[in-house]
Amino acid sequence: MQPPRRAAGPPFMILPFQALACPLDGAALTRQGASWRCAAGHSFDIASQGYANLLPVQHKRSKDPGDSKEMVAARRRYLESGVYQPIAAATARAALAELAPEGSASCLDAGCGEGYYLRELAAAAGPDLPLAVLGLDISKWAVLAAAKQDKRPAWVVGTNARLPVLPASVDRLLCMFGFPVYPEFARVLRPGGRIVQVDAGPDHLRELREIIYPRLKEDTKPAFVAPAGFELLDVETLRYPAALEGAGLIGDLLVMTPHLYRATADGRARAAALTRLDITVDVRITGLVRTSASAAGA
Repeated sequence: MQPPRRAAGPPFMILPFQALACPLDGAALTRQGASWRCAAGHSFDIASQGYANLLPVQHKRSKDPGDSKEMVAARRRYLESGVYQPIAAATARAALAELAPEGSASCLDAGCGEGYYLRELAAAAGPDLPLAVLGLDISKWAVLAAAKQDKRPAWVVGTNARLPVLPASVDRLLCMFGFPVYPEFARVLRPGGRIVQVDAGPDHLRELREIIYPRLKEDTKPAFVAPAGFELLDVETLRYPAALEGAGLIGDLLVMTPHLYRATADGRARAAALTRLDITVDVRITGLVRTSASAAGA
């Protein structure tokens, strides 16, 4: 059976994220009307949809980096179906663990996509733990989609390679099926802050991969080793079956993943002919804690 959607919960509070940094000189940004400005006079407009572009052209590797508009739309439809809601719930539990109740915390989703996991995290925190949340993605289409759904978080176009965030200002950092840049993550996390990293396990979407590829490669990933500046807290395996009903949902899954470009033409045709697909969801949720600056050599 398909996992149920998360039931409506209590209201939640989102605080302004105040630790943005200028992507050109690293200085603190302050909001002045409809723009973010640093002391040197660099200014970044806030779009009418509620997001800011903090990815200077010299930091881009292509004209339109990241997920396309079509990929973002497909991911939004797929995530709204509820298939990955157990992932969102497990991620929220890991991120919220040991945060002081009735306090506040800051959270960065580094590679936020259209914002699904960050919104689920804020909802899970509820009204007793206000969160200052920042969603960042290199795709302008993803950030635009996120901002259209909820303007309360800070949404920015940016890159994990040069996070536009002040040093030691973040309590929790999500990296969901993304591209971790641990030196940057270590820089922006406070000592004791945590990364919650979600990656595909060896059997993730195996049924789809068996259809679109002539043969599957064996999983040869080495055991995870904590990067410099971090200690490994735990690695949780989350595994469950799900049924995808309808060609539209199956197509969205394929479009939102890198498998769309890696699959053969015959494989894509076989997937397009499906009206139902039983899949295995298999992910690893890794928790890392930022060691003290002195211990990490930072």
